[in-house]
Amino acid sequence: MDFFSKLNAAIARNQSLMCVGLEPNPEVMPPQFSDRGGTYNAKVAVNQLWEWMQFIIDQTASVVCAYKPTLGFYLALGSAGLELLEKTLNAVPAEIPVILDAKHGDLNSSSILANTAFTQWQVDAITITPYAGQDLAARFLVYPNKAIFVQCHTANSTAKDIQSYPNPQAPLYLEMVKQCQNWGSAEQLALEVGASDPDALARIRAIAPERLILIRSLWASNNLDGILAAGLNPNGEGLLVPVDQDILHSDRPGEIVRSLSQKINQCRERLVERQPTCTLWIPDVCLLEQHPHMDLILQLYDIGCIMFGNYVQASGAVFPYYIDLRKIISNPQVFSQVLLAYASILQDLTFDRIAGIPYGSLPTATGLALHLNRPLIFPRKEVKAHGARRAIEGNFQAGETIAVVDDILITGKSVMEGAEKLKSNGLKVRDIVVLIDHEHGVRDKLAQNGYQGHAVFKISEITRTLHQAGRINDEQLATFNQS
Repeated sequence: MDFFSKLNAAIARNQSLMCVGLEPNPEVMPPQFSDRGGTYNAKVAVNQLWEWMQFIIDQTASVVCAYKPTLGFYLALGSAGLELLEKTLNAVPAEIPVILDAKHGDLNSSSILANTAFTQWQVDAITITPYAGQDLAARFLVYPNKAIFVQCHTANSTAKDIQSYPNPQAPLYLEMVKQCQNWGSAEQLALEVGASDPDALARIRAIAPERLILIRSLWASNNLDGILAAGLNPNGEGLLVPVDQDILHSDRPGEIVRSLSQKINQCRERLVERQPTCTLWIPDVCLLEQHPHMDLILQLYDIGCIMFGNYVQASGAVFPYYIDLRKIISNPQVFSQVLLAYASILQDLTFDRIAGIPYGSLPTATGLALHLNRPLIFPRKEVKAHGARRAIEGNFQAGETIAVVDDILITGKSVMEGAEKLKSNGLKVRDIVVLIDHEHGVRDKLAQNGYQGHAVFKISEITRTLHQAGRINDEQLATFNQS
């Protein structure tokens, strides 16, 4: 799974934008972990630091979306510190991404650090400084599914004159943002910004609306609402918020972080309510046995994409439900989760291009092409009598393998017709990926025609989850089961 997919999944699962720094600094180790008396012993100190790091992870794993070990603290401890780093990384739950805070800026050692960080330590992202330019970033961006955070602004007061050069109207830090946006896509490159100055953060957000921003020095400003308003995108997303290191010295840091996360979510809701286009959805149920995409199922129901009643389908059949996925494109939060769900299937398949079936799945296919960095084509429903008269829009080469994307499998007729058009133009089609499988043997029908069907949900999983969550009643569930 790529960094951003992993991060977004952690944000959705823990309902948190908070990121915890893992900084084994012996000078500020809490008394409950430090050696009480006696002469200093380096080995004992490292063991105590390990207990502290383990405690922090255990306390916060359910309330944060990322961890950020600071490389300098581990290097300062010598070889024992590198062993501590590996133990700490192994203690982080696999589903939570790790951002290695290296602030790396040396071009000559960048390739070996990238290899060590991404292949040996298996971190998901790393922080770098921008002064060596794109060549430095490229050493890290060659690793698929990994990301970099470029430090483009610092909260240090003594850096103000440098960052504001040559003048406050056209400061150096904004030029940094503009330049590094050309180094990698939004799925590869994020920004690190000191948040002591909300105005600077707002200016950065204005010219980089699509970028994830890791903010620093938030709590010194005592202006949480102002900083969130400056840094969040219109959907209430796009920020990683650091946990104050003082919190990690307490006896129960998890409770404090949870309280802060709730406060941040409330502020996000207020900010999003002012936007005209979408609202922030937060789950209101907790099930002991839940579908891995439970939140997405509930969101689709809550925004009216899944409706129950007697509905005539395009085939003429009457079903006790109706699926209308066209609404997701007007809700960025849900659309993002839909794309991630599709991508979790597509990333394990082998293909050259993505094809969307007109017209319902074209927005989804376009989003997936951008998210996965794969070329997009689509078979036309009808060939125009003028212009190029193409049956397939987009560039392709005969013999390439195509992954077909559609929204829902009911009879399989339309998606197979689209696949056959692709095959008639010399392309290979093996996999068909949809959001919802109506079941009733449709995937078996695909297999009989040489296609492998994949679905994020089965309709039975949707109804079962909605019933467990109290969205539909016993009668509605029974009506569905009888259909």
